[in-house]
Amino acid sequence: MIPDETTILSAANRIREHVHHTPVITSRTLDQITGMHVFLKCENFQKAGAFKFRGATNGVLSLGEDEVSNGVCTHSSGNHAQALALAARNRGIPAYIVMPETSSRVKIDAVKGYGGVITFCRPTLADREGTLARVRQTTHATEIHPYNDHRTIAGQSTAALELIRDVTNLDVIMAPVGGGGLLSGTALAVHYFSPGIKVIAAEPAMADDAFRSFYSGQLVPSVSPKTIADGLLTSLGSLTFPIILKYVHQIVTVSEESIIRAMRFVWERMKIIIEPSSAVPVAALMDIAGKNGAEGSFVLGSRIGVIISGGNVDLSKLPW
Repeated sequence: MIPDETTILSAANRIREHVHHTPVITSRTLDQITGMHVFLKCENFQKAGAFKFRGATNGVLSLGEDEVSNGVCTHSSGNHAQALALAARNRGIPAYIVMPETSSRVKIDAVKGYGGVITFCRPTLADREGTLARVRQTTHATEIHPYNDHRTIAGQSTAALELIRDVTNLDVIMAPVGGGGLLSGTALAVHYFSPGIKVIAAEPAMADDAFRSFYSGQLVPSVSPKTIADGLLTSLGSLTFPIILKYVHQIVTVSEESIIRAMRFVWERMKIIIEPSSAVPVAALMDIAGKNGAEGSFVLGSRIGVIISGGNVDLSKLPW
């Protein structure tokens, strides 16, 4: 069942003592550039450095003792891997993580630091899923999917729930989109708790499968995406896509140059570390700056909430 209002509130109560209630930060300069009032929900300050800890924690804590007796497992390029490793450690169970061999070194090191047992694979969805199937057969661990799991989606929805409660009269909430866990959770939270807000996603133009899926109405797989936003490489899931189709207002795309420019702006002017995936919706706002686009969603003076998804960056490979 798609998470309903009760499910989301239950998830928020379940994880409350385990996650950070992350701050909302504003920038007068960003407001001047965009002509809007922008509120950044800083999940880069979340435990494990990203919003993924919400979904992973809800997933792990939702399981009965018999379900976690052999630990949990997943495949992830990094942020969900870290999040699940930490959530499992907090419950005292093992976490078996399948990671692409191209994963960021900082994310690999973090998974190991949280006690996760890593199995590497080639950077394709088919190889990730095939390797995970073998790990599950060997370990008998319970899978917590990074996005295509209603427990994960309910956990991710709590970021938007906090934002809605902390900032009044928002016109739009934006989030980046990869597999769609954060976006579908955001859309559900808005639908149940503040339905007057529009939900708009942003995606790299070089990995625009969600954009094409949304506007065609057919699930389009991600094939050989080439973007600096390494957290947005996966395709939408069978559970996230219908939610996004029903409750998301629009998806926009941005160039690699815009992503890097926005990321650097946030680092230099707002003094916070964000990863490229987090910069994608900021890039969209900076590109739109002053334009009356998105069917009126981005008019001058609009109040825009942006979920900054994470801050796990390999400092030896900054894009500037």
